[in-house]
Amino acid sequence: VDAAASNSEDDSKLYLGQIRQQSHAFGRYQLLVKLLKSDYDAYVKTAEFLSPSRIPRGELPNVQDVVYVPFTATADEEDATEATVNGYVASVTGEDGQPLVADCTLEELTYNDSPLDKLLLSIFRNLVTTHTGGVTSDIPGIKGLLAQGRQYMTMELPEGVTYEDHTKAQHTMVKNTLGGLMTPVLPPFYRIFMSGIVPKLGTDYDGKQIGPWFYAPWLTSMVTPTFFGFLVGPSKPNRRSDGQRGGLIVEKCKFLQESGCKGLCLHQCKLPAQEFFKEELGLSLTVKPNFVTQECQWSFGEEPVDVVEDESFPKGCLVGCDSRKIMAGRKST
Repeated sequence: VDAAASNSEDDSKLYLGQIRQQSHAFGRYQLLVKLLKSDYDAYVKTAEFLSPSRIPRGELPNVQDVVYVPFTATADEEDATEATVNGYVASVTGEDGQPLVADCTLEELTYNDSPLDKLLLSIFRNLVTTHTGGVTSDIPGIKGLLAQGRQYMTMELPEGVTYEDHTKAQHTMVKNTLGGLMTPVLPPFYRIFMSGIVPKLGTDYDGKQIGPWFYAPWLTSMVTPTFFGFLVGPSKPNRRSDGQRGGLIVEKCKFLQESGCKGLCLHQCKLPAQEFFKEELGLSLTVKPNFVTQECQWSFGEEPVDVVEDESFPKGCLVGCDSRKIMAGRKST
């Protein structure tokens, strides 16, 4: 009896300890959100002080500009981090003379695709084949999709077609593929009930946008992980850089990890996704990949900065990119 009572008491203490720990984590999170809303630079410095040595990176409300230094980093590794300012590798240039961007050195994530992920990927790959004029690959899974994308990106251009023309064609291909994946039903539904675009009813307000509705960014960030996991891997809602709801953090992007190519990331994910949400769905979107950690921040309802003007987006290729030599001599991605 005494032993049973002692075990019960220990269980109660353990439970109360867990409750206190969760309460502290919740309170800390709310304080960080408050700081994020009021002073972004101060938030970034505070987040870098706290993580990863004091709290896990995943407990931060936003990580897009928070520099990652491993908790177990040696002095040499910390020096190496400082030497890759803005992601560039000191004194390393590509075939076109531009500085190269450091590859991610973190352990690769193993992705466990659900039956839904496999189904959506199969549909997506068939749509890519259709919208690229027949580009396909026998390689299974996400690597096969990326092989299709790389083949299309690096293809020999017909006479009279410029690299700029082909870049736009890549964006159009991805937008058409996303539209096909959503079917003809979902985009009109989203435009009305999320973006507040008046449907064609024969009135003077047809096509006018009175939204997006206040809940659109947040609700989109809640739904997206289920249906985009086949492309990007695990993700979860977080806060945008302004502290508001509507953010989504991709833990370690499947598309980026498996491709190791910044050109594919930029022209077959980031830019066309931003354009698709704005043009087809009526909601602004900012996609910010982190090439050091392969995280990716999606911020629904946030206007994106032009990639040419975005100082946080490095301009050179990744060191280990397989596309770089194929693309040598062409305009840099």
